[in-house]
Amino acid sequence: MIMANHNKSVIDQPAWVGGSDGLEKTQLDLGFIPLSDCAPLAIAYEKGFFERHGLRVTLHREASWASIRDKTVLGIFDAAHMLYPMPLALTLGVGGVRCPVVSAVCLSLGGNAITVSNTLYNEMAGVAPEFIGNRSASAASLKQTIEARRRAGKGPLRFGVVFPTSTHHYELRFWMASAGIDPDTDVTIKVVPPPEMPGALRSGAIDGYCVGEPWNSFAVERGWGKTLITKHGLWNNGPEKVLGTTRQWAEEHPKTHLALVSAILEACVWADVQTNREEVASIIAQPRYIDAPIEAVRLSLVGRFRYDLDEPDEPHPDFMSFHRYAANFPWHSHAKWFAAQMLRWGQLDGAPDFDSIAQRVMLTDVYRDAADRLGVAAPLINEKPEGVHADGWLLDNATAPIPMGSDLLFNQQTFDPSDPMGAQAARLACGPGQPDSTGRGV
Repeated sequence: MIMANHNKSVIDQPAWVGGSDGLEKTQLDLGFIPLSDCAPLAIAYEKGFFERHGLRVTLHREASWASIRDKTVLGIFDAAHMLYPMPLALTLGVGGVRCPVVSAVCLSLGGNAITVSNTLYNEMAGVAPEFIGNRSASAASLKQTIEARRRAGKGPLRFGVVFPTSTHHYELRFWMASAGIDPDTDVTIKVVPPPEMPGALRSGAIDGYCVGEPWNSFAVERGWGKTLITKHGLWNNGPEKVLGTTRQWAEEHPKTHLALVSAILEACVWADVQTNREEVASIIAQPRYIDAPIEAVRLSLVGRFRYDLDEPDEPHPDFMSFHRYAANFPWHSHAKWFAAQMLRWGQLDGAPDFDSIAQRVMLTDVYRDAADRLGVAAPLINEKPEGVHADGWLLDNATAPIPMGSDLLFNQQTFDPSDPMGAQAARLACGPGQPDSTGRGV
């Protein structure tokens, strides 16, 4: 699906003072995947933020993250909606494709969940019913279910993730390992494109999955599965998607890149306003974006979530954030966490230079320039510890104080970006199938 932005009228949008003068390129092609967190691109298009910054954009809906990767690397797309770890993986050559890719703006926090089939849920409830009503016990219940299945001579459970170097893959493994499940031997993990997850669950091709919205709600609303835990339960306000482009493109088009980041940042600010969320849902549910029923898209965007069709929806105000809590800043500490996951799960042969890779990939200076243009407060530091704030807190080391959200990690773990290998070494020593008992790190 291609949407051309030519001759689109801009309603109630003042002209951007810079216009398109001096931009190296004004006609851009951007790729996206049909997920709720494509909203910043959709809003920038629909609300005229691209045009406000002198850009004419064509949005291309893609079926898979592999397509996003390949078309960005080949230069078919100028930039794209990307998984947070994708620029890191491409720069490091994880997965067999090596290309320096950068990001100067994060699109969202949160938005994922782990959902299982009704059959598996009932099996877990039969083996370890204590997890019902206690989502933090869900991984331990799965561990007991796997052991019971093994004693009964049943084959391994099959879980879907959207890409080998996706947030979802690392979150699923992180959750499983917390209970002593070895994701490489105790279960089978396969790649399934996000929109295909509910159908694969319904058909029995997989027993569970970790995916972004609306594809958890889609399955729950149809009675095909039940959600065990959300990303917020695994990492409060953890990073999710970015806008990525090749380093070569960013270096050849610095003014255009800044204009693009500015437009996306402005769209993120607009999309995060609670009174705008209903409109966000109505826009992205359309066939040219997600192509899903509005009821599956809307709930999580307005701050509520339903885990089970037989239960009422629950308040979940921070299920997905597009701007608050410095959501758009490309934190080096987040990059280090994901690089540590790549090391932990054998995707890297050896430890990378964590500082170097974070600096090369996450362009904090470009973000600060865009934020300054828009009058948006920006952090003056590039790193922060994770897993240390149970409640909201104030980031004073910024151009203006920024209210921040909780950042707790599952199982009371913490991550110190100044010593990523200190935590990682403990994980490697106990092995992937051993419970994370040190309380530290990844």
